[in-house]
Amino acid sequence: MNLLITAGNTQTPIDKVRCITNIFTGRTGTGIALRAHQHGHDVTLLTSHPEVVAELCEADHQLTERFALRRYRTFENLQTLMAEHIQGKRLDGIIHCAAVSDYRAAGIFAAAEGTGFREADAVWDGTPPRLHDVTAGKVKSDSEELWLRLVRTPKLVDLIRRDWGFQGVLVKFKLEVGVSDERLLEIAEKSRVQSQADLMAANTLEGAATWAYLGPRNGEYQRVPRRELAQRLLEAVAALHRERHHG
Repeated sequence: MNLLITAGNTQTPIDKVRCITNIFTGRTGTGIALRAHQHGHDVTLLTSHPEVVAELCEADHQLTERFALRRYRTFENLQTLMAEHIQGKRLDGIIHCAAVSDYRAAGIFAAAEGTGFREADAVWDGTPPRLHDVTAGKVKSDSEELWLRLVRTPKLVDLIRRDWGFQGVLVKFKLEVGVSDERLLEIAEKSRVQSQADLMAANTLEGAATWAYLGPRNGEYQRVPRRELAQRLLEAVAALHRERHHG
């Protein structure tokens, strides 16, 4: 199979030296990519942490021309790379594991003279209250408070079929914090359907190091030990690919 795999985290720049990001380093997606290459698949890995490839690659595993690596940093970088590698390309599967920013920065503001924020009741004071834009290459640190405006980014996984026309096997990942297994599966299945994904890998932050749910296969999700996730996921992708092409 020809597979595109995304891994790692996106950065949301605040200015030229600061950003918002998340804790994920792409080890899961990179591990899946390396396992897929070991099994003889053609793999393109889009990751924000290419150094993880060397960390996870076993000593006797020699990467060949069947393994391509592209690095991204921001949401915009990843969106551009995904569009480039999906539109009009002959891909059999996409495993979208990257932890993508839900918001982008759309301005940094400080309170204007005569404007204040009452934290106790979350109310602005002023006649009228006003903010002024302090966006710069490096935002100054002389304001008592700064207000960062965030606006939604599109869900990249939702663009894969709708905008980029992908028709192969699509795998989506979902992580939740502090929810029960039952609630996790409810959220995961609704999210899978929304993105028109074939498979969902879902877990909680609390259990991420030891297990994940994978499915639906035969109408249900299975709880998979973390060490088996890459292999089981690739087997499920291959099975779906065979079903579609050979009946």
